[in-house]
Amino acid sequence: MMHNIFTKYTIAALLIGCFFLYACENDPKEVNNLGKKATGTEEATFIEINYTIGGKAKALLTAPLMLHVEDTVTYYEFPKTLYAEFYNESSIKESKLTALYGKYNDGQSLIYLRDSVKIINMLKGDTIYCDDLYWDRNRTGTEFYTNKKVRIRQKDGQFLNGTGMEASQSFKNYHIINVNGELNSNGEGIPQP
Repeated sequence: MMHNIFTKYTIAALLIGCFFLYACENDPKEVNNLGKKATGTEEATFIEINYTIGGKAKALLTAPLMLHVEDTVTYYEFPKTLYAEFYNESSIKESKLTALYGKYNDGQSLIYLRDSVKIINMLKGDTIYCDDLYWDRNRTGTEFYTNKKVRIRQKDGQFLNGTGMEASQSFKNYHIINVNGELNSNGEGIPQP
């Protein structure tokens, strides 16, 4: 009799254990996604960001739309144009920039701009046109750079074309890596590296 009770309990325990093992089956896709960060997007409209150092204005960024995307790498995206102004130590506007698209990865000092990028040096009168441009605040003196085509319209109306460029944030100084196209015959207006 004792043997029958033991056998009944053993069979019951095995059946319950099999039931729990079967019920605890996990979907492999769900298991693989457990460690992944969920993607979330926050949206802000008509934004204005003031960048200051020591209480002095250094830059002003405005955009009609900013997305803050939390993914494996968190980033800020400006998908519907952006506008930036840059100021010198005397709080005088030195240059302004427009682009149709911008992206900033959180935790980096690097901003990527593309689509109809245009920079105007307010003091010299030169205008720079390019398809894409990087803005790296860690590159002192050459904060802006690209390896793509660039076109500079100088104050006197002459154009300077090339591929690849480095420029200071004020755009007082710029250097085209591979110059091509026509230059002024008298040498005036040619930027110094």
